[in-house]
Amino acid sequence: MLSTKQRIAVDMDGVLADVYAQFLRMHEEDTGQKLSREQVKGLLEEEAFPLHDEHVNRPGFFRTAPVMQEAPKVLELLNTHFEVFIVSAAMEYPNSLKEKHDWLNAFFPFITWQQMVLCGSKSIIRADIMIDDHFKNLDNFQGRTLLFTQPHNQTSPTKNHQRVDNWENIAELLL
Repeated sequence: MLSTKQRIAVDMDGVLADVYAQFLRMHEEDTGQKLSREQVKGLLEEEAFPLHDEHVNRPGFFRTAPVMQEAPKVLELLNTHFEVFIVSAAMEYPNSLKEKHDWLNAFFPFITWQQMVLCGSKSIIRADIMIDDHFKNLDNFQGRTLLFTQPHNQTSPTKNHQRVDNWENIAELLL
């Protein structure tokens, strides 16, 4: 039987996982320089963090990223009302595939393996709604788009995307 629920594609890094907190922590540990989110506003992650490539390739980067506040609670509610899929690019960095899988199992045990789409390009994804923090994933998406605010997109116009600042905003819009 086909589902009549709307399908939501939810990004992981920068939407469920607080990778900025992870980058800021690792940057301070490795350089001794404490940066704030405000200081990196408007910069791509690769520009803001000179050790970006070293960090994302370090074992544990994806597995130990903090979870976004309220994400587990809201996503569990969404999962009862929508057909939810976690869609994350996981091919670029060798450790990320297994680490992202393990991270999702730890923080979102109600998400089954069938709901995890760990891929290369998100251009193939078809859903009714996509929640992501990168324009490159939202710009060519055919459904409703929610741009999750992160420092790298904070100063950019939202184009045709609806901006959400946190998981409480998502709950207000979709539940």
